[in-house]
Amino acid sequence: MGRPGRRLEAGEYWFEDIAEGDCYETGRLVVTDAHIVSFAGLSGDFFDVHMDDEFAKSLGFPARVAHGLLGLALVDGLKNRSAVRVMAIASLGWNWRFRAPIFAGDRIGANVRIASARLSSKGRGILALAFEVTKQDGTVVQDGETTLLARRRTTNEGGNVQ
Repeated sequence: MGRPGRRLEAGEYWFEDIAEGDCYETGRLVVTDAHIVSFAGLSGDFFDVHMDDEFAKSLGFPARVAHGLLGLALVDGLKNRSAVRVMAIASLGWNWRFRAPIFAGDRIGANVRIASARLSSKGRGILALAFEVTKQDGTVVQDGETTLLARRRTTNEGGNVQ
């Protein structure tokens, strides 16, 4: 799981403030039927397992299943409004796995760990954040990594890093 680090307290963290192994927890969010229906409309993904309880039940699920990408999107939002604020510029990519279904009524949140921290060839901060997304009963429903371009402290208006 990587080297152990600090449990980060609430606050803003620049690239220089973070080390591999540091970790934090996001808040939690209840996934609602409105999330699922809205995401279907936004994404155009009206696949029956997401929209039809009877179809989902015929496949062995207790109810229709939230879109996997909806779970990812909600967790990214939880990361972005966490009390721990990584001073990011942009997402560079995702490597993600869907481990178990999420249903309306499930309360999800994530444990986030700094998997790696390095400088790019241009001197920019690159962070890999490892996520483990769980629902209320402790089941891991999703996990993976995102790579972020992270802000570094600057000391002049030209943006040069000291």
